[in-house]
Amino acid sequence: MLSFTDLISGPVYTYSTGNKQHLYMNQPELVKEMNQSISLDLGKPSYVTKRLAPMLGNGILRSNGHIWAMQRKIVAPEFFMDKVKGMVSLMLQSVELLTSKWDERIEAEGGKMAEISVGEDLRSLSADVISRACFGSSYFKGKKIFSKLRTLQKVISNQSILFGSPALGFLPSRQQKEIENLEKEIESLIWEAVKERERECLEKPSNEKDLLHSILEGAINDGNVGENSSRKFIVDNCKNIYFAGHESTAVAASWCLMLLALHPEWQSRIREEMSQICPNGILDAESVSKMRMLEDIFYYLSMLCLNNLYLTIKLDIKVTMVIQEVMRLYPPAAFVSREALEDTQIGHIVVPRGVCLWTLIPTLHRDPDIWGRDANEFKPERFENGVSSACKLPQVYIPFGLGPRLCLGRNFAMVQLKVVISLIISKFRFSLSPKYRHSPAYRMIVEPGQGVQILVERLKQC
Repeated sequence: MLSFTDLISGPVYTYSTGNKQHLYMNQPELVKEMNQSISLDLGKPSYVTKRLAPMLGNGILRSNGHIWAMQRKIVAPEFFMDKVKGMVSLMLQSVELLTSKWDERIEAEGGKMAEISVGEDLRSLSADVISRACFGSSYFKGKKIFSKLRTLQKVISNQSILFGSPALGFLPSRQQKEIENLEKEIESLIWEAVKERERECLEKPSNEKDLLHSILEGAINDGNVGENSSRKFIVDNCKNIYFAGHESTAVAASWCLMLLALHPEWQSRIREEMSQICPNGILDAESVSKMRMLEDIFYYLSMLCLNNLYLTIKLDIKVTMVIQEVMRLYPPAAFVSREALEDTQIGHIVVPRGVCLWTLIPTLHRDPDIWGRDANEFKPERFENGVSSACKLPQVYIPFGLGPRLCLGRNFAMVQLKVVISLIISKFRFSLSPKYRHSPAYRMIVEPGQGVQILVERLKQC
């Protein structure tokens, strides 16, 4: 057993920032140990979450301990696969709005080709899906909420929180005032949307419950949420879902389109897969189910409620392979950070209370010793037989985080990405615009710093 202070170099080492102690852990066996831990003694670092408070409040992405466990119990069932399968029709409707918009752009620019910066369109699409699926309203109703959350995200991202630099995180009073004003505006807008949804439910009662219903019931029924704090509980968790539910999926879709634009041969392979799965050219919930999500089957087979037929049919899985490879190269989260809330042990290391642990996801995802010499190359075929066969140590593939705080929306994100990519590729071919500048930027998630611009043209319909 090693003392925390014995670690000075290699993939596991310690360092300090001011009076804060940190443990950097990129050793696969320790990552696996963290992944299997169910302890509540590892939580989000306090100095990091303090800076994220205006954006996330004390919602599920920021809270710790029993409060976090209670919130997860409320939110998790809304993203089980049975629920997500019921959202496919909403996803299809939203993607069809996007493809119609791109059709109009092509027509307006002469009918042959149009240059499109995909970021805002994909954000609008994801926002529309999360709004309708989880909150019973369209993106147009929540447009101000998403816009102000995006602005707040950019302002907060100016603060230095990576690897623990508390002294670098202070903002000028003007920026702090902007954050405070945005926080108040967002809270007011969300509460207005909540009250409107309550009125709609009273006027038109339904047995169908969405995520907002569950959050409202949790605020009323859970003894840990007092009457005076119920509004904050509701608003904070809505902010978390609004942000996480649309931002990370939209960014992942942007990276997908960028890499597919660079590799048109994979566009062709996905179209071929589409023709086999949807011979009539119609993508529906059943078709999406056939594009098996191997990473979910690998980790959570017991949780999936798919027809057994889907688990035995041998089908091409090109879309899934592409998405898995994109998430390997550009995982939405750059790192996993935890703080020891009590003295704890990870593998053979004793970690004192208050120490922050860091795992850099891109380092694990691009390690040539794990993934081979082509670790930095876009090669979706490495996932042909699933995550378990993609590399030497599959436990280091953690695009959705690890441990008990594994992303709740992973099923939702994967299904939406499959719908978006499949439908776009079935209608268009595209290449990278000369205007594209590769500049990954960390703004709470890793996103294209200057957007993704592609040249889009319609496919000839037979």
